[in-house]
Amino acid sequence: MIANRAFRPVKPLRKARADSYDSGVAGGPVAMLSLLVVAMVLAAGCGDGRPERLRVSGQVMIDGKPLTHGYVRFVPKGARPSTANLDENGRFTLTCYGNEDGVVPGVHQVEVNGSEYLSGTKILWHAPKKYAFFRVSPLTQEISESTDSLVINLTWDGGKPFTERVR
Repeated sequence: MIANRAFRPVKPLRKARADSYDSGVAGGPVAMLSLLVVAMVLAAGCGDGRPERLRVSGQVMIDGKPLTHGYVRFVPKGARPSTANLDENGRFTLTCYGNEDGVVPGVHQVEVNGSEYLSGTKILWHAPKKYAFFRVSPLTQEISESTDSLVINLTWDGGKPFTERVR
């Protein structure tokens, strides 16, 4: 049962005049202008929110011949590393976030891992292990502009490829 209360009609909302600038959006013209500005900024593109990257590709040589197995990794201080597999000519194109987007500018420790897994217990080293881990690799490279002709020269220093047994 509903209590018997006096009914008071609600005052009707004021109709907008035909010459007003009411857009029908809460907040009126200011809100519409704000939405327009945000849409324009997004459409113009304000980057991917990631650090600047420079496209880098090149070739790894060992004692004057292309290194055809393994990968390279460029590790900057305080930023994301970039990597690339080596092709049959020792060539590579570095990827940081995806789609061969390159490396962040700066000085990089360079890792060249020339290993090939022959089985679960054997690894064939096509390049010396001293290059295979960036923390101990003697290789560094400063990147300040895009390039497609970077050459990384390695040497066996009298050594040769070898097979390593692992557990």
